[in-house]
Amino acid sequence: MKAEFRANRTRAKIHGTAERPRLTVHFSNLHITAQIIDDDKKVTLAYATTIGAKMTGSKTEKAAKIGELIAKAAKAVKIKKVVFDRGSKLYAGRMAALADAARKEGLEF
Repeated sequence: MKAEFRANRTRAKIHGTAERPRLTVHFSNLHITAQIIDDDKKVTLAYATTIGAKMTGSKTEKAAKIGELIAKAAKAVKIKKVVFDRGSKLYAGRMAALADAARKEGLEF
């Protein structure tokens, strides 16, 4: 319940547009998913996940790989700048690894 309140508080300040869409990240017990969303049109522009992929390593290493993949997917649809939506998670550990890998590949936020 508290996580929902934190996520809603974060998302109240964040809105993805066509010029600067929202990069949202979801961590489950097994998988990591990242999406780039245009909130005005309510459309997912780019998507990267570990579901169905043969990735090995720790979840932090997988998060870094998803960061690279989402940045490459963003480049493919000509997106350079995004708004980072961390939801209810703190910017540390896996979240920071994903963000740093995306920045290294050229995504700006």
